[in-house]
Parts: sequence; C-alpha cells; structure tokens
Amino acid sequence: MAAEKVVLTGANGFLGFHVRSALKEQSVEAVAIPLGDAYNSWRSPASLEGMDRLVHLAGVNRGSESEVAEGNVLFARQLAEAIRQCKVPPRIIVMANSVQSLDKSVYGLAKSKSAEILGAAAESVGVKFQDVILPNLFGEHGRPFYNAVTATFCHLLARGERPTIENESQLTLLHAQDAADLLLGCAPIETLERLTVDLTVSELLYRLQEISRIYTQGEIPDVSSNFERNLFNTYRSFTFPGDTPILLTQHADARGSFFEILRSHGGISQSSFSTTAAGVSRGDHFHRRKIERFTVLSGDATISLRRLFSDKIVKFRVTGAEPVAVDMPTMWAHKITNTGPGELCTSFWSNDIFDSQAPDTISEAVEL
Repeated sequence: MAAEKVVLTGANGFLGFHVRSALKEQSVEAVAIPLGDAYNSWRSPASLEGMDRLVHLAGVNRGSESEVAEGNVLFARQLAEAIRQCKVPPRIIVMANSVQSLDKSVYGLAKSKSAEILGAAAESVGVKFQDVILPNLFGEHGRPFYNAVTATFCHLLARGERPTIENESQLTLLHAQDAADLLLGCAPIETLERLTVDLTVSELLYRLQEISRIYTQGEIPDVSSNFERNLFNTYRSFTFPGDTPILLTQHADARGSFFEILRSHGGISQSSFSTTAAGVSRGDHFHRRKIERFTVLSGDATISLRRLFSDKIVKFRVTGAEPVAVDMPTMWAHKITNTGPGELCTSFWSNDIFDSQAPDTISEAVEL
C-alpha cells in the first residue's frame, strides 16, 4: 500500500502506539488530534484538511457510567464537527470500535452511538466510513489491570507472581499489530476473523505460564504459529530490560571453550554470523514481529536500544569473554557497536527466514 497522510485520535494510547509503529514501516508520521478538554475547534479541522485517512482510536473505558457514556459521545461529536468544517475532508474515516458495541453495556451503547455520529458525519461530506469491530486486543506494552487480561497476566508472571482467575470466560484475541494493519488498510477487513484466536481465560493463562517457564531458562518457546509468536513478544515486552541480558553457561578446558547460544522449542529460524570493525555499528532498525537474539562471541560491544516514540536509550555492554544473549524487543530500535580495539564477532538468530520482499526490518536510528 502506498504511504498515506494519516491523522489519529488517541495517538498516545495502547492501540495508538501500535498504529504509529505500523505507520513507520511506510515512513509515515501520523498527525494527532486531541479530543475532550484539549480539543481545539479551529486547529482540529485544519489538521484534517486533505488527509487520506482519519483513524478514530480515542475512547473512555474507565470511570463512572456517566463519564464513560458522555466521554465517548463527546469525542465523536467533536470529531464530527471537525469533519464537517473541512473543505477537503479525509477520503476515509475509520473507527476502531469494540465488540462491546454489540451489547447493551454503558460502554457498548456509547461506542455504538459514537459510530452512528461519525458515520453520519462521513455521509454528510461524501466520504467513506468504516466501522471496524475489534475483539479483545493484546500486544506489547499493554497496561496491566487496565488494557486487557493478557497484559495483567504478563505483568504478574514477569514479576514471578502467580495470577489467579476471577471470572472464567471465552476470549477472542487479536494482536494489536494486526489490528493496526486492518485500521490502516494494510490488511483487508475481511481477514479479521482469520487473524483472531478463540480460547478461555484459563487456556490463555496456561499458555503464558508455559512461555514464562521456558523463557526464564533463556530458551525460546514454540513460536511456530503467528499467535504464539505474538503472545511471546507480548510477554517478553514485560521482561525487558529487567531480565536482560540472558546469562549463558560457558564450559572451558584445555581445548578451548563451549557455550550454547539458544534452544528453540518450535518454529523456523535463521542463524547468521558477522564480523565488525572497531568503532563500527550495525543495526539502527526495529522489527514489528520478528524475534532476534544477539550474542557476542569475541570482542567487546555495546548494544543500544530505544523504544519507539521515546528518547530514553537502554545500553548493555557485552563481551565475548563472558558470553550473554540479548533479545531485541519488538518496536524498539536497536544497534550493536564494536567498542573494542579489535574485530567483533557476533552471532545473530531470528525466528524467521529473511524475505527481502517482507523483511520486517524498518530503519530507525537509536540515537535521535
């Protein structure tokens, strides 16, 4: 899909982070429109002028019943006002709606009403409206005890705690990066059902417990399916940087030394090896879904990482004399720099075979 001019509401929320991360693959920086008390009746219409796509992500899902009901409808009315004031409105208006809009809860009714308001505004200015009904979302950097049960389970397991189940129920889960592709038109809406996975809360917890048990040993769990890979990426976002680097056991005798770099429990993978001259860096990119592990075999290096849309850099100083593994979290820009006087030798492992047509390797400097 060709790069579009995109404007977002709710750009700083959980789904907003994932949508903005997905847009970086197209080299698109979205324009953000604030709603609620920060709404500006003059600037907002101007921000919409000539845009290709408006994606409405903002919502109120916590608070009193009146705050939830009135807040969501207020957001929709403010946005509808801005749409109607545009001389050249966005070509397509997309609402990230919730499956709860199909029930009679206060939140569900508010989301349903919001969709009606935006749909009417789109029709009044002659543009397309898409009401995308999303199921339970999960993904990297979700907010525990707020966004979803997956985030809560991951948070607790990463801290060594034992989650409990208060209400057993059936879940339909969709990874936030897949939701972003749907909302941005990178994947057809008709594929939504194929991208979801149905399981109970207890089944979800069991899978995450297994992921945690295996990864605590420094091993990679079975990531042969997209869902398992996405669930693993979600879990490990809660372990970084506290559980990094992963210590590797080295065995040495008169013949030399030996250590295992990685044990993988399932899925395809690719291993590679590089040498890097003194003072040179490799990387300055990020991945949306790819799992990648760096292990320095000889020499000295610094591995630097920065989460997208943040300016804080995390650094690990590593050496082949004391081998460790550093796994690159998804949606973090990263690079490795040879900081020693001689040649740096590094092993790289990823969970997929490199495809030049779909590399999932997106240029992004660690140091801004």
